[in-house]
Amino acid sequence: MPANRPARPATEEPRLTVSRPPRRRLRRALALALPVPVIGLVLLVAGGNLLLPLRQVVTIEAKMASKRDFFQDPEVERLLMKHGFRVHITSMGSREIANQDFEGYDVVFPSGQPAADLISRERAEANRPALLYRPFVSPIVLATYRNYAEALSDHGVAKPQQVPGGRPMYYTLDMTAFVKLTREGRRWNDIGIERQGVHNSNKILAQTSDICESNSAGTYLGLVAFVENKNDAPNDETEAAAVAQEIKPLLVEQGLPGSERAETYLSPDGQSIAPISVIYEHQFLSHQIRHQAQKGGTDDERVLLYPSTRFVTEPQLVALTGDGARLGELVSEDPELQHRAMELGFRARNTNSGTSGNTAGDELIEFLTERHIPVPTTSANDTRAVLPPLPLLEQMIKTVGDCPERKGDVK
Repeated sequence: MPANRPARPATEEPRLTVSRPPRRRLRRALALALPVPVIGLVLLVAGGNLLLPLRQVVTIEAKMASKRDFFQDPEVERLLMKHGFRVHITSMGSREIANQDFEGYDVVFPSGQPAADLISRERAEANRPALLYRPFVSPIVLATYRNYAEALSDHGVAKPQQVPGGRPMYYTLDMTAFVKLTREGRRWNDIGIERQGVHNSNKILAQTSDICESNSAGTYLGLVAFVENKNDAPNDETEAAAVAQEIKPLLVEQGLPGSERAETYLSPDGQSIAPISVIYEHQFLSHQIRHQAQKGGTDDERVLLYPSTRFVTEPQLVALTGDGARLGELVSEDPELQHRAMELGFRARNTNSGTSGNTAGDELIEFLTERHIPVPTTSANDTRAVLPPLPLLEQMIKTVGDCPERKGDVK
């Protein structure tokens, strides 16, 4: 028999202990060990976003003129994507937009009312109506350089809008006196530009984009016609033809037109190419806003001339499809997009500026003031110019620009 042994105390079965690393350490370990697609899946699960529905992104096909500046802004693109829109833009002039086919496009966005009216007229005749949206306003202005503005001021043709503690950025231009200088063939040296440190023997005039393609050029043509016709728009074919022939030398002596005056004006060599260019206000303000943000001050050498005889230009987004209408409603009503339009120099229509675009709205005033950028003003005494009726304006544009006949031309 085995010897008696003292009884051993009972012991528990050995256990395997598994320690769990903290969740944060687990994520870090996975991130180091797993390939990138799996990391994304892990983070989606951890963040609780895996089960969210995927948003369908609608690509809007659009033809646009200068207002493409808004839609090509990265922040606007981000905001549109948040709402499920991506906008693919085909760039061309406003009248070129109106005279081309719209098949396959959701929206067209000419820069002014005449081209939009052409489009609406053609759509109505084809029993395919379009919806119009007016998300913001940007007046026509004459962009120049300080030495040229001061020469016009010394000659009594321009008057500076005084800025407390600084040099003026905006001038009010006596449009009748300015057109008279052009009609008389006066040159910059004739009005003392050399006192501003510049020698320029070229004629005094404002250069535009292609009159046959551009809304800004067609609008400026209408402005010059209004001034030369004793502050009245031509109201019949005979009068329109006579005024067009009269003002043609004032507009075509500028040489070959550029496709985009703002790009030339803002280029380093802009002053040597064109001392005065017809552009939109938002293009100048957007430049000054960028300049202030990047360099801590405004571009002091570039200034604006606001014609004392002026138009209120209202660009119209024309929706051709249901998706286009959704986009038009969004950019017209969404507070973030309207605020961003203001940050890009546009006068947003749903702010306190009202619908006329005569003065900067409270929000734009506050925005510019906070950034130490002078705020432009217009006078209630300025003359409100009127464009001729659409068929007459088209007739005048074709006469002055020697434009070819095209689809959609108004007879």
